[in-house]
Formats: sequence, C-alpha cells, structure tokens
Amino acid sequence: MKPLTCIIVDDEPLAVRLLVSYAEKTPDLKLLASFTDSISAINAIKAQQPDLLFLDIQMPNIDGMELAHSLPESTRVVFTTAFKEYAFESYEVNALDFLLKPVRYNKFLAAVEKARKQLQPSPTPQPQQPNTVFIRVDGEWRNVAVEQIIYVNGMKDYVMFYLDGEPKPLVTHLTMKAVEEMLPNDRFLRIHRSYIIAVDKIQKVDRNDCVYIGREIIHIPDGYLPAFKSFMETRTFR
Repeated sequence: MKPLTCIIVDDEPLAVRLLVSYAEKTPDLKLLASFTDSISAINAIKAQQPDLLFLDIQMPNIDGMELAHSLPESTRVVFTTAFKEYAFESYEVNALDFLLKPVRYNKFLAAVEKARKQLQPSPTPQPQQPNTVFIRVDGEWRNVAVEQIIYVNGMKDYVMFYLDGEPKPLVTHLTMKAVEEMLPNDRFLRIHRSYIIAVDKIQKVDRNDCVYIGREIIHIPDGYLPAFKSFMETRTFR
C-alpha cells in the first residue's frame, strides 16, 4: 500500500511538535514537511501536493480558512484548532475532519484512516464464479451444480456432461469452446480437443500422460501437455 503523505501547518511550535510525533509513529503516513508560518507553507503545499494537510485555523498573515481555499484538489484538509466555533466554517471548504486541541492520537489516527478510505478505495471485488450452470436437455433446462460435473466430452456439435450420481451423461447442443468459457477456469481444464475435466475429480495421471477420471482414461495430446503440466506443478508436493 502506498503511504499517504502529509504536511503540518500551525503557528504554535508545541502543537507542531505534537502532530509531528503523531505522524512519525503512524504506519504508512509520510511527513513531507511542517511549518509554523502559513505563507512559507503555501509554496511547499502547491509543489508537493500532499494527500493530507493538518492545518491550524487561527494564524497570522493568512489564516487556515484562507489557505484551505487555495489548496490542490487532491489534498484533504484536517483542521486543528482550540476553537470549536470554527467547525461550521470548516464545512465550507469540504474539510475531511475537524480536531479540537489538544489533539489526541486516537483522533489523529481516525482522521488519517478516513483520508485513506477516500484516497485509496478498496479494490473492486471480482465477480464470483457460478455454483450452478443451466444445461438444455430435450427442450428443458437442467440446473446442474458445477461441483457435480466430472468431465465433458465433445462429439461434433454436441457435448456430453458426465455427472456424479447420474448413470447417463446429459447431452446438449453446444460447442466445446462455449463450455470452456462457461465453466470456472480455476476448477476445469481442457486437456484434449474433445475433453474438459474437473481437476479435483482426477484419480491419477500415469507415466504415459493418461488421465484417469470417472470411468474414462484420457490420453493428453502433445498440444495440451504444457498447460496441463503447468497446472500440475501448482498442485504437486515437491
């Protein structure tokens, strides 16, 4: 995770030292600079564009509210002040948080985490693989559990699904390519032009590159061997 960057601006040296000590002990937070003069801070803020600015409100020359209006859009502001009456004004500049002095570390840390959630959102969850698939058989749709499929055998324009607990395969009008795209690729592997197998249903693989699965023995052609051996390496104790 990329560290958040921050700058601290407060005209009180003791307040700056306290916040600096907080920043230095906070994981994944990098302190770029600290200032007791708002005018000196402006150029550094514009040049370094920190993720987070801890900013006092009541300061000489340029106060915190004025400074906040000139910030880069990417910088989030956390106001630090001894005067709670400024809280309402802080919303005018879309402040991330408002901390009353003396600032406690748990409040400081909470503000950092709030900034982290805004600036580093969680990755988009990947769609889950289906637990069942629908297979059209004799004009009807059969809902079949993926874990029930042992292997699939292609015959011209038809495929046969061999299932656990079913004496006969389900025959449907499909291509092997369509089946390959439909089934979860972390659980099924195509090992032959005419066969897709459930890898967890493999009983054994002999020295002649024959896969024993269900009641079938399937010899893996040379063109499919590299992918199969690559898979086997991920599942084999060494």
